Order: sequence, then C-alpha cells, then structure tokens
Amino acid sequence: MQRPLVLFDLDNTLVDRWGTLVDWAAEFAARHGLEDEEQAHILDMVAERTYPSTFDAIRTRYRLPVSTAELWRAYCTDIAASVSCAAEVLDDLDALRAAGWRVGVATNGAVDIQRAKLRATGIAERVDGVFVSEEADARKPQTRHFALAAARCGTVLSDGGWMVGDNPVNDIGGGRSAGLRTIWIGNGRSWPPDDPEPDHTVPHVRAAIDLLLLHSASHTRTTT
Repeated sequence: MQRPLVLFDLDNTLVDRWGTLVDWAAEFAARHGLEDEEQAHILDMVAERTYPSTFDAIRTRYRLPVSTAELWRAYCTDIAASVSCAAEVLDDLDALRAAGWRVGVATNGAVDIQRAKLRATGIAERVDGVFVSEEADARKPQTRHFALAAARCGTVLSDGGWMVGDNPVNDIGGGRSAGLRTIWIGNGRSWPPDDPEPDHTVPHVRAAIDLLLLHSASHTRTTT
C-alpha cells in the first residue's frame, strides 16, 4: 500500500515563531543598547520573514558597529537556541511515520535559519523530507513549492496528500491549488469569511495529527 503524504508548515504550526521573536527582539535591543520603544520596530522588521537583507536595514537604521553577516549569524544562533517544538508534537510526528505516513516540512524562508530551527528542535530527524523556499526560489502558495516538498519525501503531488498550516493563503489556499487536502491551525483565530474553507480546522497541530491518525486508521479498516 502506498504511504500517504502530509506536509507541515514550520512557523506557528510546528513551532511558536512569534513568541520566539518577541523574546529575541527584547534581547537584541538590550544587547545593542537600544531604547525600549525600538523593540516594537525591530519586531516589525523581522515579523514576516527574515533574511540577511533585513539585518542590513537594521544595521543601517541603528548604525550598529558590526557587519550584516555577523548580525545574521547571531540571529540564526539565537533563534535556534530559543525555539522549541513540544515533546508531544515530536512524539506525534514519530507516530505518524510509524503509522505509514510520509511526513515532510514545507516552509518559506531563508535556508540558514529554517534549517537551524529544524535541527535544534529535533524536527529534522523526525521527517522524511524538508523543502525551504529559498532553496529553489519557490514560495508558498506556488504549486511548485509543494511539488518540490513532495519530491523531498519521495512522492509526487498527483498521488495526493495533506497540507497542515496556519496561513490561510500560503498553506491552505496553496495546498488546495496543489491538489492537497488541508487542515488549518487556527491558533485562536476565526477563518477569513471570504476565503474557501479548509477541509478541517483545528486549534493546534496535535489535533491535526490526531485527525490524520484517525484518517489512516479508518482507511486501513476499509481496505482490509
């Protein structure tokens, strides 16, 4: 029997990116002697996605006496040291693979920071494949992103599968366009009323994994 595919978003799905960034911005401002009110501006600059060019802008704005490359390396190190994935989620990823799933990560962002987070949290060793958008300039919601992520897991989109994520456009809309079934991680939010709804809405990633395990169990029962 063919192993089903599930792709997970990384940030604010498997890990709490936002909470980690809030703590990092406070530490960064203190380290560089910046006023407290600058924390919010720094947080805004890194909120969506962070690349070396982001730190070029930060360095210029605050006239910091260190290179952009040094700031970027420190950021990757600091975030990797503080980000975490709950032990229960790691166990659930193991359970999915034990149940026969191909498990992958499909994430936008820079390779350095995303790979650092995956290694530091232990996620990297619990999935079959990872695709980071910067690796081939293919960003969610582009179908090519999902195709490359599926390929990293040893399969193709035409075989079907699932996408799990928190972003209505990138994860859910993109996953649907790629032919995948979708599970939206609400994180306490309501689904945007004008967008086509996901196949399922759940409060957190553990609930999504529970759904997938139930799906695979019911599928096994109907095929035996």
